[in-house]
Amino acid sequence: MEKKNMIIIGVVVVIIAILAVVFATGALNNNGPTTAFTTDFMTGSFIGNVEKANTNESFIASYTDKEHNITYNLTTLDNSSALMEIYRFQGVKGPDHRSYNGVDWNIYFGEAMPVVNNTTNVSSNQSMGIIICQSQQKSQGYVIYAIFGDLNKVNFTLNTFGESYTGYIEPLLKTISLKQSSNVPSVSQEFGLSDDEFKQQIDLIRQVNAGNLSAVQG
Repeated sequence: MEKKNMIIIGVVVVIIAILAVVFATGALNNNGPTTAFTTDFMTGSFIGNVEKANTNESFIASYTDKEHNITYNLTTLDNSSALMEIYRFQGVKGPDHRSYNGVDWNIYFGEAMPVVNNTTNVSSNQSMGIIICQSQQKSQGYVIYAIFGDLNKVNFTLNTFGESYTGYIEPLLKTISLKQSSNVPSVSQEFGLSDDEFKQQIDLIRQVNAGNLSAVQG
């Protein structure tokens, strides 16, 4: 397979890789407890009893709330806007725009199937809801991924009206404070590409979005 098609075909796997530092369970309702957290690049407070997962990455933090099967993954990188171009190309819906606590956020929604032993489970009742919150500052972007692993426990919708957003994500965003970091990873590193190779991928996606399907043929 030519390298120019790698991102276009394989980006869903990247989403799962970023989110799958941990896959566990969790969240409570608005009347439940909250869990404060702090990382090198972000602070805030989750709804529910949320536990931090051990990771070896400086710019990725993972948290799980086991009661309602929700996993949160937080990350920072240089250009989160380019990252979202790729996710939107893959069918992630949005963005809706919100501003909380002085921070402008783009809110995206998607669905995915769990992957077990390199095989996608095609059972519709095991689909996962995904909400991605992205904010790009001058030289640093911030992304919050939330995976709702049991849609029977939390009402998930592909918009800001469902319980998944109003009960868990909106209260979280209202508490977020961002920190500026140095030497944050580049978006190209997320895909194992050089900066020039990544730029070629983005250019291809933009050509396809403009109607030039020949850009990925051959």
